[in-house]
Amino acid sequence: MKFEESETVELKRSTSELKEAIINSLCHRDFTNPKSNEIAIYRDRIEIFNPGQFPYEYEPEDFVKGNLPSVPRNPLIAEAFYLSEDIEKWGSGLRRIAQECKVGKVKTDFKKIKSGFLVTFYRPEVYVTEGPVDKDNKKTREKTREKILRIIKQNPDITTIGLAAELGLTVKGIEWNIDKMKKESLVKRVGPDKGGHWKVLKQGGINIHRR
Repeated sequence: MKFEESETVELKRSTSELKEAIINSLCHRDFTNPKSNEIAIYRDRIEIFNPGQFPYEYEPEDFVKGNLPSVPRNPLIAEAFYLSEDIEKWGSGLRRIAQECKVGKVKTDFKKIKSGFLVTFYRPEVYVTEGPVDKDNKKTREKTREKILRIIKQNPDITTIGLAAELGLTVKGIEWNIDKMKKESLVKRVGPDKGGHWKVLKQGGINIHRR
């Protein structure tokens, strides 16, 4: 597996549709192709790429809507996942992914491309309203920032994706909070986004000095 960004990503909550897509990608990988399976994590979506070509006589929708016979490129790998009960039956992967995403209100896309097959999961948009907020929302934001400061202090190299996974928030939510914290001189970024680190300047109104 290969990540698009050169950083460690911890997924606090695993979802069945992501697991299904990864397994499906392995079952249908073309091992004669030197290109590997890839998982690319972006701010607005997660992409799972398989270098194996989708069956030419079919479209993804054929498997999403119907009960077509499976065409596994790697039947032994598929059988191993079936025997370990990681898949229910061959040929039902795309349909289960679509059903899970529909229930979870996650927009997804199955796309045949020249270099293989791509499954995309779109992250929900996060809307932040400016202006007056009630006391409960203010307390929630304060607690979130306290948690961010604590995690950054313990692990200055952590990424925004890592913070999002650790706190169960979206990347956009983390970025919004950190932007506010920077303006309040609570934290700053030292170095580039990749290879840099965080430095806590204040915590609870008290300056923190490193020795």
